Amino acid sequence: MAALIALAVIALFVIVVLIKSVTIVPQAQAKVVERLGRYSRTLSPGLALLVPFVDRVRATIDLREQVISFPPQPVITADNLQVGIDTVVYFQVTEPRLAVYGIANYITGMEQLTTTTLRNVVGGLNLEGALTGRDGINSQLRTVLDGTTGPWGLRVARVEIKAIDPPPSIQDSMEKQMRADRDKRAVILTAEGARQSSITTAEGQKAAQILSAEGQKQAVILQAEAERQSRILRAEGERAALFLQAQGQAKSIETVFKAIHDGKPDQGLLAYQYLQTLPKIAQGDANKMWIVPSEFSKALEGLSRLGGPGEGDGRSWLDVGTPPAGPPSAPDPSLDTASWFDSNLPPAADQPEAKISLSSIADQGPLLPPVPPISDLTDPPQQ
Repeated sequence: MAALIALAVIALFVIVVLIKSVTIVPQAQAKVVERLGRYSRTLSPGLALLVPFVDRVRATIDLREQVISFPPQPVITADNLQVGIDTVVYFQVTEPRLAVYGIANYITGMEQLTTTTLRNVVGGLNLEGALTGRDGINSQLRTVLDGTTGPWGLRVARVEIKAIDPPPSIQDSMEKQMRADRDKRAVILTAEGARQSSITTAEGQKAAQILSAEGQKQAVILQAEAERQSRILRAEGERAALFLQAQGQAKSIETVFKAIHDGKPDQGLLAYQYLQTLPKIAQGDANKMWIVPSEFSKALEGLSRLGGPGEGDGRSWLDVGTPPAGPPSAPDPSLDTASWFDSNLPPAADQPEAKISLSSIADQGPLLPPVPPISDLTDPPQQ
């Protein structure tokens, strides 16, 4: 029985020795081993053997990057305002031996170091500088912490300010200031919009007035040019009419004059014509008294001589004799009436006035040839 108890004790001892001799280090961790109270070595991840009752694991260190959020710390700014600042520190243990033997508690030491450094940095800034200069504060904190925690086997990767809480009165004042700034910007934007609207409206009215003036100008120019062309065409028509009238009068006078000369009128015919003209002279409404001219008696005397036998051939002017026999007289070849009503003007479609372009009125000069003088219009053409 005693032998069994001894065997059991021996087996238990062997198990304990085996347990004390073997240790497993997880990934991303390190174990600091002491031998008889002194630092021996640092175990890397994997299976490691220890000397039972001689070696022991002092601490297990996490080698991953860690995040620590510190509670708000009261900090007084340069303008004597107390604000609460929350900070977040990202760090990693690079030397497990230093993290164990360099400082008793590196988390507490880092917290106190962050607080003092934060008060030192923010104490030189006013409230507005602290609120707007977070990047500068983060950079200074990281530089100081990384340089100070190096002997502790730590590497500070980043420091961030999570929140800056000013006093309630300051927050209320800041809200009022922000509200006033927003109202100011709103008023400025409204005024700017009204200004731009007025400028745009004025520009539109200016452009409309310019276009209207241009349209009126073009209308007046076209109307004046149309009136000018109309007058020129009427003048051309009047010129043609006067030319035709003068031509007709010239032909009529020429024909009458030639007919009179071809008829060879005698003294009796002239006297008769004279007597026919006298009543027309006396027909005026303003004639109150009419004096018989002295030639009237001579005309009567000439007619009396034609009334019966006496001086002359004894033939009365009232006798209408038969024309002498013979061939009929040929018409006068000079009396050609075929061209009496020819105006000698080009057709209306071929005249320059019909080819006027309204779009080129302002750029072109006079389109019609100069009107000839009146003397050229009234002179009949030479036969």
